[in-house]
Amino acid sequence: MATRAAKSSMKILVVASTRPNFVKVAPLMEAFGQALKHHSGLTVKLVHAGQHYDDRMSRSFFEDLGLPSPDIELAIGSGSHAEQTGHTMIAFERKLIDEQPDWVIVVGDVNSTLACALAAKKLGIKVAHVEAGLRSRDRTMPEEINRVATDVLSDLLFTTDRGADANLRAEGVDSDRIHFVGNVMIDTLLKHKEQACALQWWKHLGLEPGQYAVVTLHRPSNVDHREILTGICSALQTIQGELPLVFPIHPRTRKMAITFGLLDSMSQWPNVQLLEPLSYLQMLSLTSNAAVIMCDSGGLQEEALVLGVPCLTLRDSTERPITVELGGSVLVGNKAGTIIAAVRSRLANGWPAMGCPELWDGAAAERIVRVLLERSCAEGFN
Repeated sequence: MATRAAKSSMKILVVASTRPNFVKVAPLMEAFGQALKHHSGLTVKLVHAGQHYDDRMSRSFFEDLGLPSPDIELAIGSGSHAEQTGHTMIAFERKLIDEQPDWVIVVGDVNSTLACALAAKKLGIKVAHVEAGLRSRDRTMPEEINRVATDVLSDLLFTTDRGADANLRAEGVDSDRIHFVGNVMIDTLLKHKEQACALQWWKHLGLEPGQYAVVTLHRPSNVDHREILTGICSALQTIQGELPLVFPIHPRTRKMAITFGLLDSMSQWPNVQLLEPLSYLQMLSLTSNAAVIMCDSGGLQEEALVLGVPCLTLRDSTERPITVELGGSVLVGNKAGTIIAAVRSRLANGWPAMGCPELWDGAAAERIVRVLLERSCAEGFN
């Protein structure tokens, strides 16, 4: 029987592009750093695609999370979905030709996730997808298209829960490509929670723990339509009369609030603090001590579950149903009356006990690196 020729070197490119991506790759880069001590032929480079590119949306996260400076920066910037995807593919393809990696690791579901996976596969380079198999069943969400297409392309699919495994198997993915490893976002949360809580960022805002709500909005389905965003803001105006609100405003949301003539009136509400985007540690300090979180963010749904803080998700569907199944999140949609009623119910009646997902234990990144290296060793890397 023929044996594989030994391969003394292996290069991996890890791609990140947005704030949630940085949270996911931070533990990966740390785990690879440990692996480098035992595999002299291993090279790992961090690629910043640049979908979030200013200091508020990028640099502060690198500092908080202890991420190394990117080895490669694509500097894609903003644009339509097609523009971002196309520009990323063109820029990343050039780097792939220069670098000749053995593996490309992509995370999450943003445009650069799909673009980099597609560019790599066109060149015959193996792709691993971290956070694979998540499905909202809503194909109107651009992220859902990115998830499904990236999973089809990927050679290794690393999942956060058993439901994601089932989704992939139902779509015909071979079981040997699927690896349930846990949640890298929770690796980061557990590592930094104590440091974040020590900040007591709520004090800087004149608040008391457990006596305020945190609000985030960024999805186009909520913020790009005048009627919908106006309705959400109407709900927030009512709620802030009953519970202080902290609202770090995403640049996209701020832009649309100005376009629709909403921001000036919001700034006059007496019980809401409209903030610039916060650093990871500042935000974690606030969410850890909130009475409730209102958001349309998938990552915040997961973090809220682990933190034990109720999350009202301003969407009709979620790609993270485990957060609903285990009692951490409730889907309330984006209608004003429903949002108000959900907050009042939480304040009046409390919240049921929450469960803890399997393998959300702070070691997901270590499992990913172990699987990847075992697979590569089986293919000849030593």
